[in-house]
Amino acid sequence: MPHTDREPGLVDLDAAESAARDFLRHLGVALGTEAAAHTPGRMARAYAELLSPRPFSLTTFPNDHGYEGFVIARDIPVQSVCEHHFLPFTGVAHVGYLPGSRIVGLSKLARVVEHFSRRPQVQERLTQQIASCLAEQLDADAVGVVVEAEHLCMSMRGVQVSGSVTTTSAMLGALSKDAELRREFLSLINPASPGR
Repeated sequence: MPHTDREPGLVDLDAAESAARDFLRHLGVALGTEAAAHTPGRMARAYAELLSPRPFSLTTFPNDHGYEGFVIARDIPVQSVCEHHFLPFTGVAHVGYLPGSRIVGLSKLARVVEHFSRRPQVQERLTQQIASCLAEQLDADAVGVVVEAEHLCMSMRGVQVSGSVTTTSAMLGALSKDAELRREFLSLINPASPGR
């Protein structure tokens, strides 16, 4: 699997809890109540979970039957953390490819999305990383990824635009060159809008 941004085993929950306690105290948050006493530990564990991808192998198989159509997984949940404000962003990813000599186990498409989501991210890079990984691992003729997400750093602070969705896309291989193929891919990930 691709490089991760930290080495396994370097999570120090005790230090993270202590830092979270200091962080909240410096922001004027009272931790003396029974309800808040364990909040720093819960924060540390929550962020450790958000930033820790589960290990997996990208299982591929020979394309023995010479399948030439798109393979698409729609509405894969995306949960990540904005690297600029460390607030979550959530949404869905639509991931597809045109097989070359290999096909991938379908659950692995969701695993690739999760793998790159579980780290501080920007949506643009996340989209490109998912597409590049699949293109490299599958030697696919085309790979397309569209991510649609709402960012809490935009809806809860700053401009405070609730409900705004950001869309990013990466089109690799034949999808980057062939407008008709790109239209087909976009209509398959959004069948309710065939004229998209």
